[in-house]
Amino acid sequence: MPRISVQVVAFFAFLALPLSYATAQPTPKPVIIEVDLNKEKGESKPIWAWFGYDEPNYTYMKDGKKLLTELAQANRVPVYVRAHSLLVTGDGEATLKWGSTNAYTEDKNGNPVYDWTIIDKIFDTYVERGMKPLAQIGFMPEALSTKPEPYRHYWKPDNSYGDIFTGWAYPPNDYKKFAELVYQWVRHSVERYGKAEVESWYWELWNEPDIPYWKGTTEEYIKLYDYTADAVKRALPTARMGGPEVTGPNSEKATAFFRAFMDHIVKGKNYVTGKTGSPIDFITFHAKGSPRVVDGHVQMNMGAQLRNIDKGFEIVASYPTLKNLPIVIGESDPEGCAACSEDFHPSNAYRNGTMYSSYTAASYARKQDMAEARGVNLLGAVTWAFEFEDQPWFRGFRDLATNGVDKPVLNTFRMFGMLPERRVEVNQRDLSYSFQKVTKESVRGEADINGYAAKGTREAAVMVWNYHDDNVPAAAAPVSVQIKNLTASRVLVQHYRIDQEHSNSYEAWKKMGSPQKPTPEQIALLEKAGQLELLTSPKWMSVQKGSLELPFELPRQGVSLIRVSW
Repeated sequence: MPRISVQVVAFFAFLALPLSYATAQPTPKPVIIEVDLNKEKGESKPIWAWFGYDEPNYTYMKDGKKLLTELAQANRVPVYVRAHSLLVTGDGEATLKWGSTNAYTEDKNGNPVYDWTIIDKIFDTYVERGMKPLAQIGFMPEALSTKPEPYRHYWKPDNSYGDIFTGWAYPPNDYKKFAELVYQWVRHSVERYGKAEVESWYWELWNEPDIPYWKGTTEEYIKLYDYTADAVKRALPTARMGGPEVTGPNSEKATAFFRAFMDHIVKGKNYVTGKTGSPIDFITFHAKGSPRVVDGHVQMNMGAQLRNIDKGFEIVASYPTLKNLPIVIGESDPEGCAACSEDFHPSNAYRNGTMYSSYTAASYARKQDMAEARGVNLLGAVTWAFEFEDQPWFRGFRDLATNGVDKPVLNTFRMFGMLPERRVEVNQRDLSYSFQKVTKESVRGEADINGYAAKGTREAAVMVWNYHDDNVPAAAAPVSVQIKNLTASRVLVQHYRIDQEHSNSYEAWKKMGSPQKPTPEQIALLEKAGQLELLTSPKWMSVQKGSLELPFELPRQGVSLIRVSW
């Protein structure tokens, strides 16, 4: 029998393949991202160094302290922290969507009793780490509520919001007593931390007063704002006071509330002084996206969040005397409920993995562009995500860590924290998504592959993401980052990565079999997997005519940070 050569066998095997395989596949065209270090765009504002959460008593618990330490260490600037329920009456028990400090009670004769013990534990935890409060003045102490019963709620992740807006959400029965509480709190803070420290904080009134977080009217909120702002300024004239923390301004109700508040600030009659207007040092509102499950997978809606941001900027810009004030987006997230777990809310399944990471990178990079386009002053955007003590591992809360183990999204903030001080121009040659297009359409066609770059005196860094609203498998994208006008002949290149294999404690946990009672050895491995990892070893590279080209593959929902130093 004649021998058949290997080449012949291979040839007939090739012919047997489907045409789609037999035909040579073209190599995907790389996405070219050009970074010109000579084209500065102003300050790289650390708008990402702001965080918040519902449960203030988690602050000083074991995992809360650990996470706050990591957030403080991840940023080159002081991190600001916003927490609900700092004036709520109770014993300090920590549970989902509830917290208390018992700062204000009254004796049997109706005289105020102030107790700063728990608030001090919270603020001490921040200050000890070089962090600063975005001090939320709220909610209503039981003794001051116009409808105190029922006061405490017992919310669970499968509940609707209907039963949480209890006695703490009502206006005060005595505005002067509430104002005196605020005055005493600010004065105590100055005595404890010093005038210079408290001057660096931000004070604000309430949360989302356009929905049942506030059971009063718009005018009652405005009245309370006047009393509160007056009290803050009496205690510390140089303190920074702001509001109104409305929900997404893209809704008619939120817009109406926002404009009523701003109109009062500019030309209303002050309830305390009788003069025109009310003091304000910064302006706040919220912006959320809207994910859903489509054909068995999570589909995000970044456009919905960005439209809320843009509407808020538009409203602020329409007030000439206020448009230059700092803006803090007091909650800026992919959706609304941090404590709504994946097991009851399938659309929140994005939270444990890299989709949350890439969404965060792509959305934060656009916020500064949007502010510049509207001519407003964006100071910060609060990520409303923290940690939930003693909950099941990777339950799918919107949190940065689970049981003390960092989730992939936290590594995006580590990357942001490594960006130098001056922003530089990024040019994506085949740009599919400008910030205007993402705002209008979200990311539903091609993937959004783009970057954000900044430089320092002897360093530069480029963050690159490969994001899509649909969380479905896709091939990795070839990317070429080209850095121009480097002033050194040799540079040290460090490439950090978040993807399925890097900086990803969730994938490591699944490979272990998803244990709900991991061993100490497994926890140590998970903690290591939760840290930001290098894709490759650092390497020195030669610069050719002031330029450096760095090609690599970036998986879908992956994020890279390339740091170049000399």
